[in-house]
Amino acid sequence: MSENTIRTPQATVGTATLARPVETTTFAILLSLSFCHLLNDLNQSLVPAIYPILKDSYHLDFAQIGLITLAFQLTASMLQPVVGMVTDRHPMPYSLPVAMGFTLCGLLLLSIASSFPVILSAAALVGVGSSVFHPEASRVARLASGGRHGFAQSLFQVGGSSGSAVGPLLAAFIVVPRGQGSIAWFSGVALVAILMLSNVSLWYRSRRAPSRRGGLAHGIEAMHALSRTKVLGAVAVLVALLFSKNVYTASLSSYYTFYLIHKFGLSVPSAQVHLFVFLGAVALGTFVGGPIGDRIGRKKVIWFSIVGAAPFALMLPYASLFWTGILTVLIGLIIASAFSAILVYAQDLLPGRVGMVAGMFFGFSFGLGGLGAAALGELADWTSIDTVYRVCSFLPLIGLLAALLPDLHRRERTA
Repeated sequence: MSENTIRTPQATVGTATLARPVETTTFAILLSLSFCHLLNDLNQSLVPAIYPILKDSYHLDFAQIGLITLAFQLTASMLQPVVGMVTDRHPMPYSLPVAMGFTLCGLLLLSIASSFPVILSAAALVGVGSSVFHPEASRVARLASGGRHGFAQSLFQVGGSSGSAVGPLLAAFIVVPRGQGSIAWFSGVALVAILMLSNVSLWYRSRRAPSRRGGLAHGIEAMHALSRTKVLGAVAVLVALLFSKNVYTASLSSYYTFYLIHKFGLSVPSAQVHLFVFLGAVALGTFVGGPIGDRIGRKKVIWFSIVGAAPFALMLPYASLFWTGILTVLIGLIIASAFSAILVYAQDLLPGRVGMVAGMFFGFSFGLGGLGAAALGELADWTSIDTVYRVCSFLPLIGLLAALLPDLHRRERTA
């Protein structure tokens, strides 16, 4: 297991100095978490990837497609903050392989589902697996980061984004030609993840940090010198930014294939390849955001990643097929860099509550994406899929609210 020693500076709070211990970045654990995140999100991405099959086989409308996304994402979003709060007080190392067990059961049920209610149940079960996995996996990533929190979260996130990109491609070449039953093949992927996460859980059990109710957590909280009102205001701004990012991303991840098929007459496999390219750009953008935030400050990354996507989003509904591909790649690269920066920024705002923050923000991401997908499905049924993208093109402008976020780095230097 290779480790790289990172020395972190002392933190000054008022007249007191808190000596931070030398920390190490445990790359083997970070890489294992990232790969398991890839496997987890690969399996989860099968749900929206097979929407065209489900729509044709069960004669579903866009509103019902949106409800499937809502069932999956609400179970994830509603449970994640609860899981995070519980594990902040009582860490549960072995919850990681258990989480993947829920996903495995959901996939098997989805492969044999023969009615819309059973499809909803299977999607919800996959969501439960996600809700258990993300908060504790994010905590382990921070524990293994050696102080490089943005880098660790980005490495963890890039696994998930890569899995989300690969899933639709595998669905196009495996599930589309072989049918719904072939989803059961991916249970093998979940089994591999269970074995790897069992090893990570053993490491976590032996290395997990003690309770953070006092000591350094309070020192860091005093360091940023923000009142409770300002902290809550900053959290509200971060939630608004997540709304902008995730509803827009949901418009592409859930309906991009339908948009390409409707507007440009592409086949389902060709549309899935375009979706793979977009999600690949999302994976790359996800990795870039965290390390840059470690160097130049997370607020700058948050600001650029959402507002910077606005010009391209505004052009997208009026672009040709060629330019649609280019614009979605640029949007994916830019907008995806926000999440790691937002998550670590929130953890800096609320120190000692790593699991709750991770659960809350992963939960908001899933929940807002699910609600957005359901609402956009209704809008598509009432109007057209083209209208969805014209309306969504204005969402990145909400990123202007990032100007209201306090500069935590500046406060640390002047504390």
